[in-house]
Amino acid sequence: MTAPSDARSRGTRLPRVRRRRQLLAAAQEVFVARGYHAAAMDEIADRAGVSKPVLYQHFPGKLELYLALLEEHSEALVEKQREALESTDDNAQRVAASFRAYFDFVAGDGEAFRLVFESDLRNLPAVREKSEQTMQRCAELIGEVIRQDTSISDEESHLLSIGLVGMAETSARYWLNNHGAVPKDAAEQLVARLAWRGISGWGLQRGADELATENLESDGSTDS
Repeated sequence: MTAPSDARSRGTRLPRVRRRRQLLAAAQEVFVARGYHAAAMDEIADRAGVSKPVLYQHFPGKLELYLALLEEHSEALVEKQREALESTDDNAQRVAASFRAYFDFVAGDGEAFRLVFESDLRNLPAVREKSEQTMQRCAELIGEVIRQDTSISDEESHLLSIGLVGMAETSARYWLNNHGAVPKDAAEQLVARLAWRGISGWGLQRGADELATENLESDGSTDS
């Protein structure tokens, strides 16, 4: 007789790193589906195909599991933003890449963005601080580019970068929650164009000519 798949999983010894990855994947599914408060360690252990003692060997409690996931996905978002800004020296393309990073994040498998942006634990200091820190780190990356390529003050560039981060997050979440009524590429370009029209007014001129050409073509207007 063949043992059930969950029994085989329970009897399989995995390296610690692989087991931790398995447990985090199972916990993410449960947290996204049920929220933190309704999630149970029993269900997470069952989803991972392990016993509760094995789960507790790696994570002493549900909060530690949640914070580990929050840390992982927050770092992933910051890294996406860093890669977007470093992908080109053309500032118009940087704006587009920055917005694409947010859309890619919310469209990613497993709806991990809900742990970062829509946590039902935002009243908990550790969760609130991590979420705010993630927003600040993304804004600092953008603000550094603005400071380098304009003459505005550090405080002004940081305020602009906070606005851009908020715009990217809100528009990406709205797009997803409306079931992608606008195609993803078109949605990214739409909000990136709006952002560029605003931010380029502070002297971010590199790449402006290319975007102006795109705008003329999309408007169907040419000089006679």
